[in-house]
Amino acid sequence: MDLIPHVIDGRETESRGAARFDTVDPWTRKPWAEVAHGGADEAGEAVAAARRAFDTGPWPRMGFAERGAVLHRLADLIEEHAHELATADTTDMGKPIAESTGKDVPRSAANFRFFADHARLAPAEALPMDSGHHAYTRFEPAGVVAAIAPWNFPLMLETWKIAPALAWGNTVVLKPAEDTPASATILARLALTAGMPPGVLNVVHGFGPGSAGEALTTDPRVDRITFTGESGTGRAIARAAAANLTPVSLELGGKGANIVFADADLDAAVDWSIRAIFTNAGQVCLAGSRLYVQREIHDAFLERFRAAAEALVIGDPKDPATQLGPLASLEHYTKVRSYVDGVPEDGGTIATGGLGDGWVVRPTVVTGAPPSARVSREEIFGPVVVVTPFDTEAEAVAAANATPYGLNAMLFTENLSRAHRVSAALKAGTVWVNCFFIRDLRAPFGGVGDSGVGREGGNFSREFFTEPKAVVMAIDVG
Repeated sequence: MDLIPHVIDGRETESRGAARFDTVDPWTRKPWAEVAHGGADEAGEAVAAARRAFDTGPWPRMGFAERGAVLHRLADLIEEHAHELATADTTDMGKPIAESTGKDVPRSAANFRFFADHARLAPAEALPMDSGHHAYTRFEPAGVVAAIAPWNFPLMLETWKIAPALAWGNTVVLKPAEDTPASATILARLALTAGMPPGVLNVVHGFGPGSAGEALTTDPRVDRITFTGESGTGRAIARAAAANLTPVSLELGGKGANIVFADADLDAAVDWSIRAIFTNAGQVCLAGSRLYVQREIHDAFLERFRAAAEALVIGDPKDPATQLGPLASLEHYTKVRSYVDGVPEDGGTIATGGLGDGWVVRPTVVTGAPPSARVSREEIFGPVVVVTPFDTEAEAVAAANATPYGLNAMLFTENLSRAHRVSAALKAGTVWVNCFFIRDLRAPFGGVGDSGVGREGGNFSREFFTEPKAVVMAIDVG
């Protein structure tokens, strides 16, 4: 099998003692490559390399245009190696190749282009003062960034973290999820080819507690920690970072509400709602897994929604026709299966879907489940949606907000006043109206409650990945 190595200080390396672990193709359910198994030693070496590159290297001292040129070259290389990167993510986690190629890789390149340009073009703050003084703000790079990425959108979410960090002059240690290591190593190789100095982007493979992940979150040489993943892990990282007062950005779990009002465009609402829960086999923190439909249209909507779910093409994720592949790992399949198996006990009914072959869970629509049911309350992170009727706007908003999560929500209505009113009332970091997963990279992204701490995107990423400095000077006014 192939070896997926670390990339530390510009060199591809194995772990001490040549320790390795397997990465498994979830469609074949067999190992397809070996991965360098890093721990505290390898994480420490990567942090030391990033520290040297920041403290004495050229990257933080380059101008925005010079750094941006490297990031644009990296974006070019990502596009040139699109097939390799897309195949790596599809093989690692079962994502349909059409999504990896058509969405994830282009968005990953766009992340580098956007943040390279944003860092160069972002306006500075000039603060004229009375009494012969003038103040302005400098946004200086924070230092060494530990970026811990999830397995559901490996390349795309890795680039979402590291692109702004690099654009603002930081150095990075990236730890990809242990289930999806391949694209991170490819990305690090491409970064070196693009002209990024050694030590600026390092990749360490390994696990979390007691391994590379924990070492990164407790290292006092790390200046920022950005993490996307499960809420419990986010709490552990926040506790670890607190010991060193290291700032954290945590994008965590979700239990997104999707509200369809009676005046919605029914065809559009069905289409977007299908995408909102079944994209990437439901392995999306933003998934619209709680679907509330106004009673007047509930039956008609459910009939169309169920038919659309049943029409999705399930199969080998490397087949371009496949729309839904397997879940990413045996561990995750076992978790999602427990929710599907527990639907009758929870008081719900499976209107369509259920378990498929291998690690596949078919698009599953649950009706009749009470708010207290596990499928109604807990993040499943799979292709399972609970459909519930409602009568009034106030009832829908109350139900949508009755969760500890607050990452995102959706609503479908042709009433402009209702769209603004409900958007304001929903407790969520992002609200989509008559659409889903449409992003403007300038806008804040993050959640409230159990969905995380902080925001990233545009100026919000600048605030996190820099140390804003106030400069106040006296002016001789004569």
